[in-house]
Amino acid sequence: MSGAGYFPNTDADRDEMLRAAGARRFEDLLDDIPEEIRMDGSLALDPALSEFEACRLLARLAGLNASSDKYACYMGAGSYDHYVPGIVTEIASRPEFSTAYTPYQAEISQGTLQAIYEFQSLIARMTGMEISNASLYDGATAMAEAVLMALSISGKTKVVASGCINPMRMAVVETYLGGGDAAVVTTGREDGLTRAEEVASLIDDETGCVIVENPNFFGVVEDLEAIGRAAKERGVVFVVSVDPVSLGILAPPSAFGADIVVGEGQGLGNPMNYGGPNLGFMATTRKYMRRLPGRIVGRTVDADGGPCFCLTLQTREQHIRRARATSNICTNQALNALCATVYLSWLGERGLRELGETCLSLASYAARRLEAGGVRRRFTGPFFREFVVDLTVDAEEFVRSALEQGILAGVPLGRFYPDLGDCLLVALTEKRTVEEIDALVSLVERAAGGGADA
Repeated sequence: MSGAGYFPNTDADRDEMLRAAGARRFEDLLDDIPEEIRMDGSLALDPALSEFEACRLLARLAGLNASSDKYACYMGAGSYDHYVPGIVTEIASRPEFSTAYTPYQAEISQGTLQAIYEFQSLIARMTGMEISNASLYDGATAMAEAVLMALSISGKTKVVASGCINPMRMAVVETYLGGGDAAVVTTGREDGLTRAEEVASLIDDETGCVIVENPNFFGVVEDLEAIGRAAKERGVVFVVSVDPVSLGILAPPSAFGADIVVGEGQGLGNPMNYGGPNLGFMATTRKYMRRLPGRIVGRTVDADGGPCFCLTLQTREQHIRRARATSNICTNQALNALCATVYLSWLGERGLRELGETCLSLASYAARRLEAGGVRRRFTGPFFREFVVDLTVDAEEFVRSALEQGILAGVPLGRFYPDLGDCLLVALTEKRTVEEIDALVSLVERAAGGGADA
């Protein structure tokens, strides 16, 4: 067999397996594959490289990436260039954590369970909710699971969703709901805000869920109090997707009557990782804790009366009958959640507040500088660390030109909304310096003014 030397099986091993399969040779196993579509000859691979040569090649290829290590990054839309302190990598890389895939024999993995328990406790404290699960795949799946949970609680089939939610996350929600009876009705987005009166007008007897994002996709801070009131007056489950970093300075969703809180936790000690893996979190009230999908770790006592941890409220499909399961989510992002746990423990409550204040201060500075240069914000509502700039030129073209200047200028919105083709979503984190912001402002001003250097 061509390339058989790659496999750690002897000729005798392979002969024994072929006999068990009722075949004389490997090619007999391919009889069901037509000859005309089988590869004839060897794979078109380059000659083998030494370890040194392979490392040098991979380093050269990796160097072609426009990473935030080399470029000033203003991209956001759910994934942010925050600083990850060394303590996060140091602890998360310990073999006790990095080699553990998932706690299938959970009570043996007391260290992993304790880390998850601490993560749940931190998420509950940040969001103001009473109970959190062990994490979900990312913010989008967390949002979709929250909608399914809300519809299960209410027994209804209609979802009223803000038109200012991240469209990539809403696409996941709609995929989850596809093929069922549930329908999503979306509010307007013209002013970059969700209007509570419009939410109220869309709620009817079939509505089981109202969902809003704060700050929303355009970076604008929503009026959660008014939206929450509209949902609660009609007895509808109120779901809020939140940026966890904003909770350093904004009131938690629990203060506005949220029943379920979800979000993307990538910004909590996890690099952008070229788009993943990410970290979804989900929290709710004690009233709905038995509806919560995924893993939940609880604290109890062992046979000797000492503290220990265990999986509890196991409503996952792997543990109970499918018809009774809350979700088919069967795992959690334990390593990413560990990073978030270390990061939040390192920051502390005051550090999270200072982080939020720094992001807000830098974003406000950038917005003021742009507006002073005649570049307007597309939406004028209050923002946290992200805002939309109206370039008056094609945003995709501007981003490509800025890349040549060593700047990842932001996220062009035309790819999501054709009517916002000239608009750029700009995000600020604590890593950006005043000098870097000034350089971006100069590029934007030249582009908006039609300068040749743009």
